[in-house]
Amino acid sequence: MKRFRRHGQESHRDRIKQELYGFNKTVEHGFPHQPSALVFSPSLQLLAIGTRSGAIKLYGAPGVEFMGLHDENAAVTQVHFLPQQVDLVTLLDDNSLHMWTLRAHHGVSELLETGRFTLTGPPGLPEDYGGRRILEHVESLQENPVNPLQVLIGYGRGIMVIWDLERHSAVKHIPATQQLESVWWTEDGGHVLSSHSDGSYCRWMVAGEGTQSEPEKSEVPYGHFPCKAISKIIQLPTEQGPPFLFLSGGMPRASYGDRHCISVIHSKTHVALDFTSRIIDFFVIRDGPDHTGDPSALVVLVEEELVVIDLQTEGWPVIQTPYLVPLHCSAITCSHHVSAIPLKMWERVLSAGALQNTHYSKKPWPITGGQNLSPDAPQRDLLLTGHEDGTVRFWDASGVCLYPMYKLSTAGVFLTDAEPNDNMNQCTEGEWPPFRKVGCFDPYSDDPRLGVQKIHLCKYSGYLTVAGTAGQILVLELNDEAAEQTVEATVADLLQGQESFRWKGHTRLEVREEPVTFPPGFQPFALVQCQPPAVVTALTLHSEWKLVTFGTSHGFGLYDYQQKSNVLVRCTLNPSDQLAMEGPLSRVKSIKKSLRQSFRRIRRSRVSLRKHHVNSAAKVQEANARLEAELAEMELAPVQRKIEARSSDDSFTGLVRTLYFADTFLSDSSHHTPSLWAGTNGGSVFAYQLRLPPVERRSEDPVSAHPAKEIQLMHRAPVVGIVVLDGHGSPLPEPLEVAHDLARSADMQGCHQLLVISEEQFKVFTLPKVSAKMKLKLTAIDGSRVRRVGVAWFGSSRSEDYGESGLTVLTNQGDLHVVSLPGVKLQVQYPCIRREDVSGIASCVFTKHGQGFYLISPSEFERFSLSARCVVEPRSLVEVPSQTPGTTLPRAQPDGPSVAHRNSTRDTDDVESSARRVMEHALLNDETVLQEIQKSLEGYQPTFLENNVKSALAGGKVLTNGD
Repeated sequence: MKRFRRHGQESHRDRIKQELYGFNKTVEHGFPHQPSALVFSPSLQLLAIGTRSGAIKLYGAPGVEFMGLHDENAAVTQVHFLPQQVDLVTLLDDNSLHMWTLRAHHGVSELLETGRFTLTGPPGLPEDYGGRRILEHVESLQENPVNPLQVLIGYGRGIMVIWDLERHSAVKHIPATQQLESVWWTEDGGHVLSSHSDGSYCRWMVAGEGTQSEPEKSEVPYGHFPCKAISKIIQLPTEQGPPFLFLSGGMPRASYGDRHCISVIHSKTHVALDFTSRIIDFFVIRDGPDHTGDPSALVVLVEEELVVIDLQTEGWPVIQTPYLVPLHCSAITCSHHVSAIPLKMWERVLSAGALQNTHYSKKPWPITGGQNLSPDAPQRDLLLTGHEDGTVRFWDASGVCLYPMYKLSTAGVFLTDAEPNDNMNQCTEGEWPPFRKVGCFDPYSDDPRLGVQKIHLCKYSGYLTVAGTAGQILVLELNDEAAEQTVEATVADLLQGQESFRWKGHTRLEVREEPVTFPPGFQPFALVQCQPPAVVTALTLHSEWKLVTFGTSHGFGLYDYQQKSNVLVRCTLNPSDQLAMEGPLSRVKSIKKSLRQSFRRIRRSRVSLRKHHVNSAAKVQEANARLEAELAEMELAPVQRKIEARSSDDSFTGLVRTLYFADTFLSDSSHHTPSLWAGTNGGSVFAYQLRLPPVERRSEDPVSAHPAKEIQLMHRAPVVGIVVLDGHGSPLPEPLEVAHDLARSADMQGCHQLLVISEEQFKVFTLPKVSAKMKLKLTAIDGSRVRRVGVAWFGSSRSEDYGESGLTVLTNQGDLHVVSLPGVKLQVQYPCIRREDVSGIASCVFTKHGQGFYLISPSEFERFSLSARCVVEPRSLVEVPSQTPGTTLPRAQPDGPSVAHRNSTRDTDDVESSARRVMEHALLNDETVLQEIQKSLEGYQPTFLENNVKSALAGGKVLTNGD
């Protein structure tokens, strides 16, 4: 009976676990890493982006998102939507074609791969094409927009041929003399525009037959000096007035050859849009129900962001993107999540952010495809990211879209090496080319010491503290009005006069002595400067007590930001910690001088370093992760070491890993007092009893701190977390949480417990005696070590009234665990991150409700959930667009330089069936593909058109039927 009851209890517990826990990777926030292809479907109103890693991502209206991943580790070179269908085709650089569809399942669309086919032979020109050396590869295939029986074939050498499908013969030859980059057939069918490698474009009249020896117009937009190629050209008419002309590239090679520009010319307006990263592709969205009206928006995909230009508002302002926002405008250095933001504070942050966005267009987001079926977010959540340039960005993390709300800059407090007006992209009156900088991606930091390392926000009081690379800790308060004030620094000497240590790292940041005007939002009013100015490794704010505590590799301190004075400074250095005296920047000493001075020198010479920045954000992220990994000891094989005592001579034993405030029992079991707890890299825990003056005397009488307890873990593993559990075994509530009636008061009747989380085990002590009660070993079981830990509430997916507290844990193996409280038992374990992904593991941040974020690239967060109840994921529906029989399909645009698209005025059903037959046969062999494409063109002559289509396919050009 006993064994039977135990089995029943275990079964009951298993059911509870299923109701509480469930692992899902839900959505990817941010901008796709290394995009390689772009396409837009006017009929579906969907945008698709392919990446070099083989991912395909679809976006429509805000909240409508789909993601697919090819099994092959190959770059996506082209994406094409099939006309009037929810299907699309992708082409990879390994010469394979893939068919995808948005299939509805239980009322929600899913992106599924339905077929694949690999073309025979390597990408390139077919060997049996005798004229390949004369004409080079086929650069473009385009159908006459008013006569579907004519196809324009453009060759790399420059010659263009109009082929008549019915007569099986060439009706016109256009002999351009320069290498061909792209072509555009005007909507009236009367002219062809060609762009070339010498920065010129030509306008050819194509009426009549025969050979046209000279273009009607030939122009080099940017002068007589050698220019770079115009890689793509589009001309679109307007109902009233001249057409819009869009050119990619064409800049003077010597002076501006490193610029990434798209020129927009309309009437007397000529602007060279200057982007900070390489242009991947662009397209234009048009007005009207059939999408054939005036151009309304220019959508540009560059290597690091998506930029949308409003073409119908004076000045052509940028439209703010609701998704695909570049999280890495400056490299991300840390992150902090705050759940359940009160409405009043949320509105104040939104209001401050709106004042920063007045330069954006008022037009709504122009991409509107699909239906967002995700339920409204149950609460308002904030994700704060700290950046290398000293900024903190506030993101609405409540739902599927990670939306930018507000940006805080800390650089204004300090004197940096930034030079006034040091921006070569600002356009001056009469300058040629007429540059205009667009986009927000800027990977360059004026001073690496500004980098934000730790953030802590109190959502109830509006106080925020931000700590940086050079030992600076700013305390800020949310203010709705602009204010002019001086921020004075209070120095915290963490060495406390120890003469044997000499700091070899970077210097502190100099504070501005004159008053600084701060805009509405978070405004700094207090500053603590650690000496030595080492990286701040731990930070905690207690807004009810008006205290902030901070730690570095040398010790920790306690600061009273109401009285602007130090309460406590404690040195934790071990005599052997000489490595702690070398700052992270001293180990890469060129960061300060060589890197920054090189940027300045290059900028002054008006030749930017944009072309070298491809991996700069990735390198910064990797460096940050490596620094953190180094501070926490370099990795060993997971089963190479079980729990064992570490030597006190290990480097960085004095580094402070965690800080914690608690109102608990320290001196005896009948009087609870405020306390401060600090855990170090050497397995030490320090506890201080805090004495706070009465509220009426708080601004006059000093706060005092007295040593109360000290614990040394026998195995000396780094302490990564400290939690005090009340008499019910629940974690203590956050400051001011009880005062706002959002949490029940802590139980002060029963015995409190102290939970110390090291990298290797979880250990529970009773308070106030600090005697060991229980422990859970982790490293001894599977060799893994704790890298991240958080406290979370897991609500039942079955019952609204039931839930449990637990610890969310991420190990150095990339595994996620949930540990129960107060029993400290492993509940579930899930693999999440590759153990080789040090950056991803180091960047992980947990939420209070069982979710989390980690960086999968310098520009993307992966969102996951350990909770069965709290899951934020896209739920969207995309349906086949309806179209009246006999209507004309909209004119498609090339989805990239040298990529042909095709429009058809034939019956819609025929087009759809033809396209579907092409893909069905594509699953068999490429000869069938060739024949079917030729048949869809209604006739072909093998000796000429067959070779052209073969060349186009082999050279990476795909002829499509519409979108």
